[in-house]
Parts: sequence; structure tokens; C-alpha cells
Amino acid sequence: MTIFSVYLIVSIKNKKVYSYVGYTNDLKKRIFKHNNSIGAKYTKGKIWKLAYFKNYRSKSRAMAEEYNLKKNYKLRKEIKLKYLKNENINFITL
Repeated sequence: MTIFSVYLIVSIKNKKVYSYVGYTNDLKKRIFKHNNSIGAKYTKGKIWKLAYFKNYRSKSRAMAEEYNLKKNYKLRKEIKLKYLKNENINFITL
């Protein structure tokens, strides 16, 4: 059975916090691609860290959750703030 992951990755460049939401069936490989400029155009040129992920058994459910997370800016901001706090990063520009 294939497992699909919805994920949020975070990058910090010039004291600005960027985030990207996606879904995949191979999370480790997908993050590798983002960090090596093989992933989505938006993610090129930045170093990305995994801030959040959730697994699903259904591709359609993962795609629906990805869409919801992309549109829910409040939740994205909460995830980013929690990640930054856990990483002891003191500057926050959201």
C-alpha cells in the first residue's frame, strides 16, 4: 500500500521565512529534490527544512488536505511559528 504525505517545508533567507506545501508518496526523496533545485520552481535556491507532515492512505485525501493547508494561512503561520520556536530562531518576519 502506498502512503501519501502532505508536508510543509520552511526556508529562511535574508531574515525572511518562506514556506511551501506539497504532497508526495516519497517524502525523503521530495525534500532532497527541493533542496537540490529539482523540485517546484518556487523552492529553487533555498535550503528547506521539514516543519510538518501528515500521512494518508488515499492520494485523493492527501491532495484535498494539501489544498486545505495551502489555503489556510493561519494554520501555516502557526506551524511556521512552532517550527521557529523549536529551532530557537529568534527573528521572525512573516
